[in-house]
Amino acid sequence: MKPSTAIVLVLGVVAQYVALATAAGPKVIIVGAGMSGISAGKRLSEAGITDLVILEATDRIGGRIHKEKFAGVNVEMGANWVEGVNGDEMNPIWTMANGTGGLNLRTFRSDFDHLAGNTYKQDGGLYDEKVVEKIIERMEEVEESGSKLSGTLHASGQQDMSVMAMQRLNDHMPSGPATPVDMVIDYYQHDFEFAEPPRVTSLQNTQPLPTFNNFGDDVYFVADQRGYESVVYHVAGQYLKTDRKSGAITDPRLKLNTVVREITYFPSGVAVRTEDNKVYRADYVVVSASLGVLQTDLIRFKPQLPSWKIVSIYQFDMAVYTKIFLKFPKRFWPEGPGKEFFLYASGRRGYFPVWQQFEKQYPGSNVLLVTVTDDESRRIEQQSDNQTMAEAVAVLRKMFPGKEVPDATEILVPRWWSNRFFKGTFSNWPIGVNRYEYDLIRAPVGRVYFTGEHTSEKYNGYVHGAYLAGIDSADILINCAKKKMCKYNVKGKHD
Repeated sequence: MKPSTAIVLVLGVVAQYVALATAAGPKVIIVGAGMSGISAGKRLSEAGITDLVILEATDRIGGRIHKEKFAGVNVEMGANWVEGVNGDEMNPIWTMANGTGGLNLRTFRSDFDHLAGNTYKQDGGLYDEKVVEKIIERMEEVEESGSKLSGTLHASGQQDMSVMAMQRLNDHMPSGPATPVDMVIDYYQHDFEFAEPPRVTSLQNTQPLPTFNNFGDDVYFVADQRGYESVVYHVAGQYLKTDRKSGAITDPRLKLNTVVREITYFPSGVAVRTEDNKVYRADYVVVSASLGVLQTDLIRFKPQLPSWKIVSIYQFDMAVYTKIFLKFPKRFWPEGPGKEFFLYASGRRGYFPVWQQFEKQYPGSNVLLVTVTDDESRRIEQQSDNQTMAEAVAVLRKMFPGKEVPDATEILVPRWWSNRFFKGTFSNWPIGVNRYEYDLIRAPVGRVYFTGEHTSEKYNGYVHGAYLAGIDSADILINCAKKKMCKYNVKGKHD
């Protein structure tokens, strides 16, 4: 039997009896229908590999790009911005979202230039704008020095250091950010982008940051009622059959609510077993599950992945970034030009720190967004929404002591870390990791290929990183399947 022949094994209710159904099946199985999995499928199809099936654990495509109805509007639970716009190179996601022939999504340029005038004290009232400006200016000076230092470090990563170590080398807050305002500015500059603090984030891989260095410094907030996920549907629609009226994917090669639990790989092919005990066989499998999932036992590999692969998977961090939406019966926060974002300087680092109001994006919605990350995200995921709502409203009452701050009427708390199909939001750059480790985490193991934003050497953590990673990983597979170039070379760490 040829390896490309699909076999579906259905385990019957009666013990020791197995019903076997055969059909012409996929040559390639793609595990996961997030941006990278959908992107990989498109690239494979362009190369003539159309004999494929996509197994998606949830009831939708898009992965960590997901809209949800809240307070009468669709908001984004996960990815929300097109990051890196108006630079020398064109961000491929921006091309699809708002470029010529694109989707013309409703987007808004985010302006963070007025934070110095919108930073609130722990017990209410605004900090003096000039005081905050000096802190931000000093932070930017240190970041610039850090970028210069980063450029002098050996490409192997052996001289890499944490962003915090770089700050100390520049005598920046030598004892750490001690005051609430120092802490919230430090948080905004680092945690708000990478979802982890400077003490664990790599200098060499984040300064300068390739996304902004290559694609531009501007970021655009997606507030389209079709959802940011329409970009994923746009890619999928180029090779999967869709309903013309609704836009829904009707292609039988996409199988939703299909949870992969085991991947067995042989010299001649692969077998993928799902939670309902069906087994799909093919020549190759592309695993686009998140890094967080790879770090759990949701998907077991038989035989076990080699030690170099396991080590590479655990060398990367899966960060947690939580956007909490709150609906109020009326507005009490400042609005107008320069008032979209505001900070809360708590003595507890990362405690409800970064706020956004939606005067332009969702007019009349009376919705606020507050972002938390890392340990605060995990804490909030484990408590009730009512508790989180009470905490957030208490913070707002401290920020605006002269205002009548009503109770929130609705709250939406994403739980990416608790969700077994994601186990986090995006990967972060660990210290000492470089091209070598990225090559390892992207490298195939036999007929098992890997993709995802965590396999993007320059753009991990971003939507464009997931999209480009899908293309890169598909190209590696195509070289093997079509050109018989199956050897994947990983240069030495110090080469």
